Amino acid sequence: MTAPTTPAVFIHGLWLHASSWQPWMDLFRESGYDPIAPGWPGEPATVEAAREDPDAVANLGIDDVTDHYAQIIKDLPAAPVLIGHSFGGLITEKLLGQGLGAAGVAIDPAQIKGVLPLPLAQLRSGLPALGNPANLHRAVALTEKEFRFGFGNALTEEESDQLFAAYTIPSPARPLFQAAAANFVLHSQAAVDTDNASRGPLLLISGTADHTVPDVVTRSTFKQYRDSIAVTHLKKFEGRGHSLTIDHGWKDVADEVLTWLRGCGI
Repeated sequence: MTAPTTPAVFIHGLWLHASSWQPWMDLFRESGYDPIAPGWPGEPATVEAAREDPDAVANLGIDDVTDHYAQIIKDLPAAPVLIGHSFGGLITEKLLGQGLGAAGVAIDPAQIKGVLPLPLAQLRSGLPALGNPANLHRAVALTEKEFRFGFGNALTEEESDQLFAAYTIPSPARPLFQAAAANFVLHSQAAVDTDNASRGPLLLISGTADHTVPDVVTRSTFKQYRDSIAVTHLKKFEGRGHSLTIDHGWKDVADEVLTWLRGCGI
């Protein structure tokens, strides 16, 4: 009898469409996993459709998205590997803390409650959404210039513009407001159960040139797990920006994730 295939659930963050995970899904399928990359609640099936209907995802909050993926995970035949980027990384941490998932990988994860560093580059990256309080209830799109600063700063302008054209979509601003206010809100939706000792192993990944989630933020996130005996690891990619899951070097990151999963026996 053939052993069941381990599912892998890919969770994207703000401003990227779920289709941005396609190269990862192909690689994970070849590596023996059963991958899926569901979009956020209401997210249209294509980049073009998402750009034409920004209101489809407007006003979604962190818990809305987390609950959406939690239901998807519960309907799977086996506990999956969870792999998230940016706010998808934060959601991965939340789901793993809830005991969902065999293991989690949070790549350049948005800051969770308890993380204090707030570098200037991160503030500037969030300004397209946070700069107008009325955006709380809206979906916001990036310009090419904004994408280059927040995602493509470690790339050539040509590659950054190509990725912008291929994958960017309007995204709800609410999660950014929730994360920014997390340390001032008692029951913040950006809170994660970092003390859960029975959760699956977690790998945090940072790019040292990331403007949107600077390395210092990911290192501070790693420290939030210091009181848990569950496996938690941190991996840095030197000179990589927030685009590290979709740019020309994506496979270096994906191969590292696969090696780590094998080391965990998953």
